[in-house]
Amino acid sequence: MSGASISSLDHATDIGSSTMVTVIEPPSTWNAFDVKELYRYRDLFWLLLWRDISARFRQSVIGYGWAILRPALSAAIFTLVFSVFVRIETEVPYPIFAFAGLMPWLYFSTSLTGVTQSVVGGSALLTKVYFPRIVLPLAKIGVGLVEFALQFLMLIVMMAWYQYTPGLSVLAIPLFVGITVLTALGFGIWLTALNVKYRDVGMAVPFLIQIWMYLCPIVYPISVVPDAYRTIYGLNPMVGVIEGFRWSLFGTVSPDWGMIALSFCSTALVLISGLFYFRRVESTFADVI
Repeated sequence: MSGASISSLDHATDIGSSTMVTVIEPPSTWNAFDVKELYRYRDLFWLLLWRDISARFRQSVIGYGWAILRPALSAAIFTLVFSVFVRIETEVPYPIFAFAGLMPWLYFSTSLTGVTQSVVGGSALLTKVYFPRIVLPLAKIGVGLVEFALQFLMLIVMMAWYQYTPGLSVLAIPLFVGITVLTALGFGIWLTALNVKYRDVGMAVPFLIQIWMYLCPIVYPISVVPDAYRTIYGLNPMVGVIEGFRWSLFGTVSPDWGMIALSFCSTALVLISGLFYFRRVESTFADVI
């Protein structure tokens, strides 16, 4: 084998400058991802996205109705417990208050679970062909947007029932939806990279989401949080998202923009660090899996 390698090298040397040498190197860990490379693999992204969308509701009697049924039933239960039994005061009728809080949270929690399992779940593809590994979590992020769109239509119907008309603040909704997407992607990229090596991460995520939900102003308004804890509370990226989303829809009291900025900074830090960490360890995924 050594002799063959040497003779090949000598032959390549004799040919001279006409020989083209291709050097294969691992990706630089200083680049979060290669945008041009992602664009070349855009067909794979759309294929994985539509595969996951169709698989989620395949052989289901209700089908896409589950996208509306889940938050509707949750909002009904929360209304019974926190509006009838506990009697939490809110600026808008509690059913639409709870539904509006559940929408970004359900998208975040569903996407976070999907992204966490994306690399391990795509192991069959991962070990056979090369493609940018970041495509797997990105495809999972897009799946929940279909459900979110259906839930938004349901919320519009509920707001019409309660005679609430969105004002100009509704134009800010894409901003808060975008922050939700980035938050789910940021935490998900960290967790999916860790889940490849430590499978405990995948099993701990549902428990983490359950706790995280009650640390967000979904079933209660942020006004119940003491001022002394507002700064720490605002470090939770979903706090700013949920508050901003409600304000965009109902145009009530302007949210605490300082808290929203703090939440967004937390999201940016997690996302940027997650992209660099994912880039650093992605070359080992096929070996570890």
